[in-house]
Amino acid sequence: MQDPNADTEWNDILRKKGILPPKENLDKENEALEEELIQNQQSVVKRYEDMTLKELEENEDEFGEEDERAIEMYRQQRLTEWKAKQMMKVFGEVLDISGPDYVQEVTKAGESLWVILHLYKQGIPLCALINRHLSELARKFPETKFIRAISSTCIPNYPDRNLPTVFIYRNGDIKAQYVGPLLFGGMNLTKDEMEWMLSSCGAIKTELEENPRKQIEDKMMSSIKTSVPSKDSDSEED
Repeated sequence: MQDPNADTEWNDILRKKGILPPKENLDKENEALEEELIQNQQSVVKRYEDMTLKELEENEDEFGEEDERAIEMYRQQRLTEWKAKQMMKVFGEVLDISGPDYVQEVTKAGESLWVILHLYKQGIPLCALINRHLSELARKFPETKFIRAISSTCIPNYPDRNLPTVFIYRNGDIKAQYVGPLLFGGMNLTKDEMEWMLSSCGAIKTELEENPRKQIEDKMMSSIKTSVPSKDSDSEED
């Protein structure tokens, strides 16, 4: 079959008789087809750039061979992102451990992983309060590993006066420690204050803009100042 686009005498005769369209029109049609092909290719790239890993897998058969390399690149990228997200969401609750679990759950917890360990004892109200706060924070920051242990099962003869105790680890090393009730502010400790304490060393990424305890202290100081009479008023009264 002869190519109608070929530049031959026979095609010229057919063009003169109107059987074939003029050559200029063919050139324009070819240019339009090429432009359409380029746009389609670009739209395909844009389409699978925006696809999720599952969508890429579902539409894999619709792409041509020339797109396989790009598709594989994006699939690997999506897979890496998915794995990273899964690794960041493997916790979400406080894990109870004992002494024999320490090495596995803390020292070998994982590279660049933050671990927050609460040593507590039943019957101490502040320990119970901190356990409640940590349970909420564990759900809020699932990328951080929260664990707790009864002090005597983890460290024999650990003094009750040091409870509650919170150790913060990364790569098996202690990055921060809070020992004893005074550092926690007693039973007035709020969840936001606890969140700020844990974020101060980088164990969690808080959205709090400033230390909530500082706000309370500022209000207390302001209240004290307004309740203390000035020297002028004292001299007038005298």
